[in-house]
Amino acid sequence: MNANREAVQHVAELVERAKISMLTTMTSTGKHVSRPMAVQDVEFDGDLWFFAYEDSDKATQLRANPQVNVSFSNDKSSEWTSVSGTAEIVHDQAKAEELWSAPLKTWFPEGLDTPGLTLIKVHADSAEYWESSSSKVVQLIGAARAAISGDPDKFPSTNEEVSLGDNPA
Repeated sequence: MNANREAVQHVAELVERAKISMLTTMTSTGKHVSRPMAVQDVEFDGDLWFFAYEDSDKATQLRANPQVNVSFSNDKSSEWTSVSGTAEIVHDQAKAEELWSAPLKTWFPEGLDTPGLTLIKVHADSAEYWESSSSKVVQLIGAARAAISGDPDKFPSTNEEVSLGDNPA
């Protein structure tokens, strides 16, 4: 497995562990708007899938400006991930059936028959992630070293940028 493929797989694992994300779109006036979304699937070639209402603000916004950011936070494991890409509205009943899970009935009470139910597919172009030791003791010691030395690089963490999308298999 090449190094980029390993990095892409690592991003997929970070996203899978976080599960809840913040999807950021842009309004017609250029304002960024974020809202929590539950990821339904991660196809890491870099695609993320979400359910939405066809007439929702987010769907309207991404039709006008498909550039989005999806951020993930897993505080329990001290992991943060940011994925940038292009979103599209997808009408695919078979894919919706594949992705559907019972907890979605909270937002879509009639299940797959909910009027206006659609999918959002985010084609991820790039990701950046930050990880720190999950040990609070190691984090505290690292924070103290960074503060005393004035060097934030002394904080024990990893920060990587990963190219997604057109990766070789």
